[in-house]
Amino acid sequence: MSTTAPTATTESHRTLHDGWTLRATSGDTPVDVALRAIPATVPGLVHTDLLAAGIIPDPYLDRNEQQVTWIGETDWEYRTTFTWAPDGHDHHDLVFEGLDTVATITLNGRELARTCNQHRAYRLPADDSLVDGSNELVVHFASPVAYADQASLDIGYRPHTYSHPFNAIRKAACNFGWDWGLDAASSGIFKPVTLHAWSTARLDSVRPVVTTDGSSGHIDVAIALQHAEDVVPVRASATLIAPDGVQHTVDAVLDGSDGTLALDVDGVQLWWPRGYGDAVLYDLEVTIADDGGVLSTWAKRVGFRNAVVELTPDSDGTSFRVVVNGQPVWVRGANWIPDDAFVTRVTRDRVAARLDQAEFANMNLLRVWGGGYYESEDFYDLCDERGILTWQDFLFACASYAEEEPLRSEVEAEVRDNVTRIMSHPSLVLWNGNNENIWGFEEWGWEKRLQGRSWGLGYYLDLLPRLVAELDPQRSYTPASPWSGDIDRPANEIDHGSVHLWELWNRVDYPHYRDTVPRFVAEFGWQGPATWSTINQSISDAPLTPESPGMIWHQKAQDGNDKLTDGLVAHLPLPDHTEDWHWAMSLNQANAVAFAIEHWRSWSPKNTGSIVWQLNDCWPVTSWAAVDGYGRAKPLLYALKHVYADRLVTIQPREHGLVAAIVNDAATPWSGDVALTRRSYDGTELATETVTVSVPARSTQTIDVPADVAAFGDAPVELLIAELDGERGFWFPVEQRDSPLPPADLRTEVVAVDGGYDVSVTAASLVRDLALLVDKVDVDATVDDMIVTLLPGDAVTFRVATTKTLTPEQLTSASVLRTSNQLVSDWA
Repeated sequence: MSTTAPTATTESHRTLHDGWTLRATSGDTPVDVALRAIPATVPGLVHTDLLAAGIIPDPYLDRNEQQVTWIGETDWEYRTTFTWAPDGHDHHDLVFEGLDTVATITLNGRELARTCNQHRAYRLPADDSLVDGSNELVVHFASPVAYADQASLDIGYRPHTYSHPFNAIRKAACNFGWDWGLDAASSGIFKPVTLHAWSTARLDSVRPVVTTDGSSGHIDVAIALQHAEDVVPVRASATLIAPDGVQHTVDAVLDGSDGTLALDVDGVQLWWPRGYGDAVLYDLEVTIADDGGVLSTWAKRVGFRNAVVELTPDSDGTSFRVVVNGQPVWVRGANWIPDDAFVTRVTRDRVAARLDQAEFANMNLLRVWGGGYYESEDFYDLCDERGILTWQDFLFACASYAEEEPLRSEVEAEVRDNVTRIMSHPSLVLWNGNNENIWGFEEWGWEKRLQGRSWGLGYYLDLLPRLVAELDPQRSYTPASPWSGDIDRPANEIDHGSVHLWELWNRVDYPHYRDTVPRFVAEFGWQGPATWSTINQSISDAPLTPESPGMIWHQKAQDGNDKLTDGLVAHLPLPDHTEDWHWAMSLNQANAVAFAIEHWRSWSPKNTGSIVWQLNDCWPVTSWAAVDGYGRAKPLLYALKHVYADRLVTIQPREHGLVAAIVNDAATPWSGDVALTRRSYDGTELATETVTVSVPARSTQTIDVPADVAAFGDAPVELLIAELDGERGFWFPVEQRDSPLPPADLRTEVVAVDGGYDVSVTAASLVRDLALLVDKVDVDATVDDMIVTLLPGDAVTFRVATTKTLTPEQLTSASVLRTSNQLVSDWA
């Protein structure tokens, strides 16, 4: 190469995202794919490029998934050219932040690397291959399906869920299909690729370990350097910029490959989770320099807080408690899965929209599930800003994993990459070893099938906690979810640690949530269909029925429709009309989840939180999500808004009778008179009593419902209400299907307002579960509330946000303005 360029100091990063083409190089492919180069987007995936070129049908629609499975069975080649001229820098590296997954990289015909891990970044020295002028960069991807199949043979069979051996390859497990996801094994350059030019030395990694005593703060900035040739001293500087602009700087000379800069700051503002205070962030900037100037820079935001997940033996078993800055946090959470089957389509704006919905539902924690990805900087940045706590699973899910080479080294490399990348984020409170794998070994029949082979326990009990302790020593770690706190105790033990509760959805029914009081629920849920507009946009069945071909294809759970039916009919009658079936199943999902959470919250602080499965979906599918695959809120999201509110009144059974639980998760005390009233369906007051309460902040108080108030005379037509400051809890002594719930007698008024409409509804009769399914009249419309119960004479106003002109008839039609009354009275 020419060496005539001037000497350069400050590093440069040049993205190489232009001019890429894609072609198939093997496999059973359509002729036009095999014969021509296709324009490719980088970052991107084969599926999205083929879709953009009009070569494949949209896998989200109907049964098109069947028509694209060949993509994952095919080898693919990405190719581009770029010009380069000597720039005076000592070194030039090609940096691939993410390759999906089995890749061979060549530059000007020279092989730079072979990779087999989607969850790692790769830095490839390129100086020996770069030429002055035009350079050709090629990335060849082998079929991930074929690779996983062969790797499973090479390392020996390990039990796993579903059909593909996803546990034999370091790739997002759900990319091979799940009980809510597409089988769409992808390939592609799915994260940025850059040409990094640098001289003398560069920052290889920066790990800020942040601590605070509540008033002063301390940061140990651990720096690892890469030197161009011989190790030479460089000046390192770390600057912390407070929200008010005040700067704190520390400098040191580093004369080796690593070092630590210590920053002390007085009077720090703490980072708090939402509902507890402000999520205060500081800018941290790190540079290294020599006499010629700045060589390399790094910048992120950090927060001062102490956070720990406590598993402590007590008289009830073993706790599982999140504590931030000394304050116990009752977790109101949801599990997070990849927000799209094709992850490159998940933009920052899209993440923000999902987090808007999480905040709408009063959530304070999201668990990033272990069958997907180490989440993006956008995800963690936005959670930091909003005060949404996060936990990140390491990527092991529902399977056993070989602990030998070559997987072991890949696992260690990906963990080092991602712990280093994510650990600066104050929202992160927990690293978790796996999803359900220890539980699976204990209860899913793996042991005899393993025939003595390793299955991952060494990762969870040794390698992972050792790496977390080394790289992120201030963060909590648990080996698994569920986790009882002791490897000698069953992982999913109800009185110990975190539990996953799936027997109710799978086999039992949701009233049995009340049979136990778990310490912390990390997974549970109930299925429901996508919103009506999403179904109609993605499924073209005629007629559309719960069992029509497209609907069944978009139901991935084993016996899913049977479980939907079995979970409904004890509570509501099964409708025969598809639109009524859709409403009944959507409502039952909301009611089941709310039922469980009200029970657990009433037992606070013995129970310390719930994480519903799941917040979001990755395509249009019947699933456990509160937000469907097109980003539309299902009734469940509104139920979560109510049951995750700071303040909750709920009536619950205890051994001695009914109690009203007054749950105050707000920062201030809650005092007043609780009105306990038994009424008939027509509104007649049958018995009443008032009890004065004073509930401290972040606490729960239960009061007995007097025997005469709870003495139902004609149970099918009576209900009990507990009310404090307008917050109500209801107790219906019989199931809806067993009550003579009359047709809803409603008076409505629709008024145009800025940005949409106010829809006011006044009830002349008892109205249960009032909802406004506005997506039926405008796919982009939203409403501020639903799943509301009204007593005779009550009124509520819904705010509908829409850009369309809608009529009162559209907004109040019987298919849009829905109630439980319709389901029960029409059946009766």
